[in-house]
Amino acid sequence: MRPRPHLARGGERGGRAGERRPAPSRAGPAPSLPPRRHRHELFPTCIPWCPIHFILLFSRQGKLRLQKWYTTLPDKEKKKIIREIVQIILSRNQKTSSFVDWKDLKLVYKRYASLYFCCAIEDQDNELLTLEIVHRYVELLDRYFGNVCELDIIFNFEKAYFILDEFIIGGEVQETSKRSAVKAIEDSDMLQETVEEYMNKPAF
Repeated sequence: MRPRPHLARGGERGGRAGERRPAPSRAGPAPSLPPRRHRHELFPTCIPWCPIHFILLFSRQGKLRLQKWYTTLPDKEKKKIIREIVQIILSRNQKTSSFVDWKDLKLVYKRYASLYFCCAIEDQDNELLTLEIVHRYVELLDRYFGNVCELDIIFNFEKAYFILDEFIIGGEVQETSKRSAVKAIEDSDMLQETVEEYMNKPAF
């Protein structure tokens, strides 16, 4: 029985004796990058798409303490909306739901001590997620002020706005870490104190 010729030692499929065939090139075209996708497309179940239209903080007496708008409206329309929403929420019983259908939006609110925190979202958005956003904002305020109360918001309203801007931008949550958000505020306070000390130094 004749031995079977090796592929690298001649024969019709092997070429000449002792000659190695070059390995086939595996280099193909460079892979193209996938198209950029939004986070709600990448994680449809983990990160719901929940933009906020505006946020209102007001007391039990109907006094507005903070307002943040993420939609463009004239001032006259904003005042009208504020009066209507404050009246609707204050007239509701404490045992009722924290969700209110209002026009083509949905109001999600929660009371903390003497303050009401209210957000307006789309009708098909997640109400429970919005409640978590409200609660996280209260936690940020509490961590910065230490047992925050209505007077802290009244006399330090610029800090309340700064905390909100660190947390939400354009109606969407940008920073979920309480430590990172509070650290950014503390760094800003330190910079402000340094500038004030420099400006108060006598000039020689």
